[in-house]
Amino acid sequence: MSDTVKQQVIMNARDLDRILSRFAYEILERFPDRSNLAIVGIQTGGAHLARRLVSKLETLEKRPFDLGILDITLYRDDLALAKNQPIVRKTDIPFKVSQKEIVLVDDVLYTGRTVRAALDALIDFGRPRFIALAVIVDRGLREFPIRPDFIGKTIQTVPEETVRVKLTEEGEPRDTVVISRRA
Repeated sequence: MSDTVKQQVIMNARDLDRILSRFAYEILERFPDRSNLAIVGIQTGGAHLARRLVSKLETLEKRPFDLGILDITLYRDDLALAKNQPIVRKTDIPFKVSQKEIVLVDDVLYTGRTVRAALDALIDFGRPRFIALAVIVDRGLREFPIRPDFIGKTIQTVPEETVRVKLTEEGEPRDTVVISRRA
């Protein structure tokens, strides 16, 4: 049995930038009351993407937008199954969540468990008026009834495959989205 990993680039930096630009326009169309809008990124990849998205929104609207970063580690339903001590990262929600219209941002949507944990964590900060979900890649195979509102790309995968959004903020030489599978 071979342990080699086959990896294929399915998006490059330009593709990611276009998706975030499209998200910005779609969000502005969907949420006319910009004063009540907040963008919240799920640590870690979603946090980087949320920062980029807020930058695009601010450029288009010439005004600041609320940005929050959410760590969901302690809300995960598989925490007890973890072999290693989980890494807890910073949560920073510098605005009142209650009655906000929030766009939750993550890199890849797979089973829906991360988003479910994020919803639990976010609601601990207050009761948002509305929560929408933006993901770069929807790879299907859901275990929870979670559906994104803004999708960069939908791909069909199998459980043995991994989809990863690699970002320069995480030390990668360039932004890419790769799908890999053990051969």
